[in-house]
Amino acid sequence: MDLRGFLKALARRWPTVVVCLVLTVGAALAVTSLSAPVYEARTQIFVATRAGDDTAQLNQGQSFSQARVQSYAEIVTTRQVTTPVVRQLGLHTTPEELASRITAVAPLNTVLINITVRDTVPRRAARIANAVAQRFGSVIEQLETPKQQAGTAQSGNRGPKDEAAPASPVSLGITQDAITPTDPVSPHPLLNLAAGVLGGLLLGAGLVALRETLDTTFKTGEALGEFTALPNLGAIPYDKDTPKQPLVSADGHSKRAEAFRKLRTNLQFSRVDDPPKIIAVTSSMPGEGKTNTAVNLALSLAEAGISTCLVDGDLRRPCVAPAFGLLQDAGLTSVLIGQAGIEDVMQQVAGGLSVLTSGAVPPNPTELLASARMEKVLRELADTYETVIIDTAPLLPVADTVGLASLAEGALLVVRAGKTNRDQVRTAGESLQRVGVRILGTVFSMARVPKTGHYGSYGYGRHGELPLPRAAAPGKEAATPATTPVVGEG
Repeated sequence: MDLRGFLKALARRWPTVVVCLVLTVGAALAVTSLSAPVYEARTQIFVATRAGDDTAQLNQGQSFSQARVQSYAEIVTTRQVTTPVVRQLGLHTTPEELASRITAVAPLNTVLINITVRDTVPRRAARIANAVAQRFGSVIEQLETPKQQAGTAQSGNRGPKDEAAPASPVSLGITQDAITPTDPVSPHPLLNLAAGVLGGLLLGAGLVALRETLDTTFKTGEALGEFTALPNLGAIPYDKDTPKQPLVSADGHSKRAEAFRKLRTNLQFSRVDDPPKIIAVTSSMPGEGKTNTAVNLALSLAEAGISTCLVDGDLRRPCVAPAFGLLQDAGLTSVLIGQAGIEDVMQQVAGGLSVLTSGAVPPNPTELLASARMEKVLRELADTYETVIIDTAPLLPVADTVGLASLAEGALLVVRAGKTNRDQVRTAGESLQRVGVRILGTVFSMARVPKTGHYGSYGYGRHGELPLPRAAAPGKEAATPATTPVVGEG
């Protein structure tokens, strides 16, 4: 998936990104509000050597302090420091837990040690920091004090007065006492909010990318055409009012009406040298719009002056009769079992379309549709009408359409945008090809279309008519004919 496709996917699945953003920002705000504020108190210790006034001794002592100060910083969090501090301040904690809240850092090439203590109570943080600094200085001086040799005190050559006890070569002084902090160092509301926003965007983008990778449905007619290597004869836009108004009118200005006119035109030009008369309209699975496509395609052909018959070949879930409000009890099955002739059950609808409904639902639809009698009925219809459109059952759930489609001269495969996946389309196409059915092309149904104006925004008034001049002389007719056909409508 390239960058352009990814951006389109983000735009199409923006609710996913919004949900992730809301969740992560809400989590960040919850963490901020539930977290106890933490305060930080700092103190600083200076490490000096006990040297004389000689410059060389001073320089040597400075180098000595810098060499050892890094080791001193590691001793701040030891039990020798923390245990006495816990007892001294009466803290309700363990030396180890206190050590986890203490940080000691010795800046490079300095003799300074910065001690930081964190606590939820600001005054207690300052008290702990000062106590740690005091105790730390005592521990270091004890560690650095040389131990007296055991035989020194018993030497017989000494005078009556003993020599002075050895002292520590270093001394630690507090250069900065800890003061009670006023502002907490955590939580960070703005930082947490920024992290929530960034995390939500990354999570949303990741979920969109994952869904696009796992989603094998078709989003555009171009993608469908590339996958099937078949011409995409039309893209029928999605309309939420379709269940209430399944039929479109030829003089309508809606995008669906224009889409079916384009489908009619593309179908007429797809097989100029060998135009099929019997066309089966099918799909992989139910709910992909095959019946709606068959009904409106037949209406569009009839309203263009083409003698057309629509046959309801879905004998399991017939939908043609309800779409037109016709009688369904007598129809195709009545003809197949010899109870009536074709002309006896044929019904007419507005626009000059002839409709042969399914009739009573039979117990053996697969055998009836693949019978020699069915083939004879289709031939009789083909001799009477210029085009016969058959609404069939879905290919994958049942075997009815495979036998019926083999009797047709061509088939249209309806694919629903965002629902029919690649495996279903591939299996449906292979099913038709195995019985020698010529697939005329695909129809991309319920497609998303840009939110632009209606067709007819190119200077046309009613479809198929050029607008009259704004001002015409009284008593004179307009020079432009009122029924000039649109180019390509046929």
